[in-house]
Amino acid sequence: MPLPNISAAQIEWIVKQVAAYIERQHQTYTRRAVPLSQSQNATMQPFFPKSTLNSARVVVLAGKWVSNPRFYGELLRMGFEAGTLPDFATMAAITFVDTVVSHEPFTDRVLFHELVHVVQYEKLGLMEFAASTTVL
Repeated sequence: MPLPNISAAQIEWIVKQVAAYIERQHQTYTRRAVPLSQSQNATMQPFFPKSTLNSARVVVLAGKWVSNPRFYGELLRMGFEAGTLPDFATMAAITFVDTVVSHEPFTDRVLFHELVHVVQYEKLGLMEFAASTTVL
């Protein structure tokens, strides 16, 4: 599916919306998140810095799903097709800065993948991460 032809100003707006969504979700889920368990920490220790493992938080949602961003409606009006936008309800887990939100119990594979995103946030910062994940 081809992406719509949008302006630099629209791209900047989208990146800001993505960053604001991430920050809101981070604030929402951090309150319920807990540090990695001893087992999770031990399993991931060979692969990630201790500082990352100490800062990461996890939460498993029971029968609930992370909602898609409210700005999706505006993206559709810009010409994006619904199938090109990520559907958060279909993802195993999503990382918001240092907080990993899972829709199912964590497997080592899912946790490893999400901790890579925690490192990306650490290295890039929120705005650059948002820009890097924007589907443009």
